[in-house]
Amino acid sequence: MIIWHRMAKSLNVFRQISALRERYYKASTGKDALLRLIAEAEVAEQVYNSNAIENSTLSLEETEKILLQIDLDRYISERELFEAKNLAWVVSYIGIRAKEQELTLGVFLSLHKMLISNIRDDIAGRFRQDNEYVRVGNHIAPAPQEVVPRLETTLTEYHAHSHENIIKRIAKLHLNFEYTHPFVDGNGRIGRVINNYLLIREGFVPVNIKFIDRKKYYEAFQEFDQKGKTTIMEELIGKTLTNSYHKRLAYLEGKKIVTLSEYAKTHKLSHSNLINKAGRQTIEAFLEKNVWKIGV
Repeated sequence: MIIWHRMAKSLNVFRQISALRERYYKASTGKDALLRLIAEAEVAEQVYNSNAIENSTLSLEETEKILLQIDLDRYISERELFEAKNLAWVVSYIGIRAKEQELTLGVFLSLHKMLISNIRDDIAGRFRQDNEYVRVGNHIAPAPQEVVPRLETTLTEYHAHSHENIIKRIAKLHLNFEYTHPFVDGNGRIGRVINNYLLIREGFVPVNIKFIDRKKYYEAFQEFDQKGKTTIMEELIGKTLTNSYHKRLAYLEGKKIVTLSEYAKTHKLSHSNLINKAGRQTIEAFLEKNVWKIGV
């Protein structure tokens, strides 16, 4: 009964995303300049959230300042500076590159080189080798010699199941990639970049897995490690993809964008109830700079 309910829920989410995608294509016609602005404005958020998941101490405001080359009020390590700058470079780069080239092992390596350059040049742009083992929590990643065969299988399965919905395919690929942990460092950031590489390549919008969802994100890995299931990751990808469409449609359809708290006051509605609905994405709200907003 629970499995059937989850399958039905997953199908409903995919139908909702298909409808949003159709609306997005209609609304975005002839609006390339606006789409570019939305993508550019989102880079700092993508960088902040992805780095924060990996325990970076940088705030969103500090990340924005680094990318705008504004001096910060406190000392930041050289590593954190390069983590922000390099990831911003990668995020911007894939917006164009994904449309031009299929994802291959060579693309994994070139993205990793961009990400880790000036941080750890000795491991940048190469997979784990020899005795380079890595551990994430209680999970010890497969041996270095298994990395390439596992990644090849992961990519083959992704393409072989092209008839399945994109949420299921991205969730499985991401979990397999992180399980393999092919690099000595930078696996989480590269894995999340790859999600967007594939989404953009298949004509969807990129997602932004938020730092506030980190607990659920790690629960998804635990579920996969212990039970081989992808349910939690599918729910998370589905929610973030819906959120991404809601945000873009609010701008593309020329709506007035207000905070959810303003919306609640104007319409005499419960703010906490609206936040709950926004979190479940049952209303067309979206999270921007950690504030819930809606187009009216």
